[in-house]
Amino acid sequence: MKKSFIPLLFAGDINVYSVARAFHEEYRVKPFVYGKYMSGPCMDTGIMNYTANENADRQDTFLELVTDFANRHRDVDVLLIGCGDSYVQLIAENKKNFPDNVVAPYIDASLMNDLINKEKFYERCKKIGVDYPDTFVHRKERGYSFTLPFDGPFICKPSNGIEYWRHEFEGQKKVYKVDTREELDEVLKSIYASGYDDSLIIQNFIPGDDTYMRVLTSYSGKDGKVKMMCLGHVLLEEHTPHGIGNHAVIITEHNEELENKFRALLDDIGYVGFSNFDIKYDRRDGKYKVFEINTRQGRSNYYVTGAGANVASYFVRDYIYDEKLEFEAVDNENLWMVVPKKVAFTYIKEKEYRDKMKRLIREGRYVNPLYYDEDRNIKRSLRLAKSMAGHHVKFRKYMGK
Repeated sequence: MKKSFIPLLFAGDINVYSVARAFHEEYRVKPFVYGKYMSGPCMDTGIMNYTANENADRQDTFLELVTDFANRHRDVDVLLIGCGDSYVQLIAENKKNFPDNVVAPYIDASLMNDLINKEKFYERCKKIGVDYPDTFVHRKERGYSFTLPFDGPFICKPSNGIEYWRHEFEGQKKVYKVDTREELDEVLKSIYASGYDDSLIIQNFIPGDDTYMRVLTSYSGKDGKVKMMCLGHVLLEEHTPHGIGNHAVIITEHNEELENKFRALLDDIGYVGFSNFDIKYDRRDGKYKVFEINTRQGRSNYYVTGAGANVASYFVRDYIYDEKLEFEAVDNENLWMVVPKKVAFTYIKEKEYRDKMKRLIREGRYVNPLYYDEDRNIKRSLRLAKSMAGHHVKFRKYMGK
């Protein structure tokens, strides 16, 4: 007899919908989900039990929600999955506080805090030989009379993303790209003025459009060894201020040399659970350079499931069924899109990629995770149609025609 379990997910975006869909496809279960608000992907859906609680990401409320749910389902394992950075951090910080039937497949909070701090993460990369962009770490007390070891354009971003988003301010962006030193100083001043006190990462901009980006998703078993890796070639990203860098179109591909570097990094750390890396190819020296690690599956995680490696199955097989997992590198070519086809073909210019997309669509090897045959109703269809139409407006505004 297979053990019974209930997935309990936290978040309200496309990440959590993709994971819920993976559970529904593989195990025919409807996960219970808590998020702060009734968000588009999780509205009018029949594949999850969604509850909005605007305090869901606060320590006391989060712990109360998990504890109450687990106590009401004492006879089964509760598989607790975070689909956003704040929830993943809360899970790691509270692992010892959960009831015994809660299964939390995450690293400890101290290690997580080290990894999400980009400065400390780059130190680990340097040790293993994983390349990253030329980087300068700026701290508030350093002021603005400093010399950078590289020229612009510059990329500026917080070393601690979770803390950064706790200090909202006008014009706040996920990542800043500026051409001059004067512009960079203005960005630094505006960020520190918001109350953010951690370090900021300043990097030499790697040239190249969205097609130079890669995304790598890995699953490491509870024994601390990598069990699955799936590399995605990003062809298009979002370009809104808050969404910049979010993937819009991905084709899976395989690069054994690159994957082996990250496998060595994760195994050296003794990492467990899902991890997700943003990487860019630098044509100047022919190297793939990592920007950061997400200590969870990424918001585009369904590109992995769509390629045949159902993300939910790794949690269940490893922690619930206690199966012995062997390493696999996913090499099944598949197209993942969360924008209309017209948007994809308008803003992806290279003939090579357009031809490949057309072939995969023709062969039926493509997916938009939000469109699920077993989760269709009139309200949801209308909502998705409106959302898809909005992409035409956003891309035209931020990328032109």
